[in-house]
Amino acid sequence: MTEKNYNPQQKDSKTMQKQQNVSPKVEQPTGKIETKKQDEKKETKVEDKKTEKKQVQKVKKTEAVVNGISVPISTKDSVAICKFIRGKSIDRAIIDLEQVLNFKRAIPIMGNIPHRKGKGMMSGRYMTKPVEHFISMLKDLKANSNVNGLDQPIIVEAVPNRASRPYGRFGAVKRKRTHVMIKAVEKNKLKGKKK
Repeated sequence: MTEKNYNPQQKDSKTMQKQQNVSPKVEQPTGKIETKKQDEKKETKVEDKKTEKKQVQKVKKTEAVVNGISVPISTKDSVAICKFIRGKSIDRAIIDLEQVLNFKRAIPIMGNIPHRKGKGMMSGRYMTKPVEHFISMLKDLKANSNVNGLDQPIIVEAVPNRASRPYGRFGAVKRKRTHVMIKAVEKNKLKGKKK
């Protein structure tokens, strides 16, 4: 017993109608063998693809974010660096941090720390390793802001959080780990908010 005889409702199905609608192959003078139905299907598919491409539009994002997960730096140092770069443009923050690497500018930090030369600062440090990680994150943030189409991005949020600290030498040493989130917004959008 064949499938066609077994299911009498199969004659009404779409596949059976398609098989009946296909016209026989006709040879054309160019040597191509195609049916008229296939040509119509190709044309409709091309038109559908064109309309789909037109409908997809990118939504402009208003902010750019970069997340540093389990960065091997001290949370205390990253708090001071985040406070140092907050409210600056990305380019200005990178320039300032490069000056810290060259020991021309110190990052202000509270506590029993030696005094440093600098305007509006009592004590500070030249943190080289954490600054290198922050510079790489700021470069990523600049790239994200370019992709999102931000003009004159300014760092609004710079938040460090303590991460899970892995044990070194079977518990003899606890490593430093910090999660850092930096967010930049356009300067125009910032005017509406209170600083």
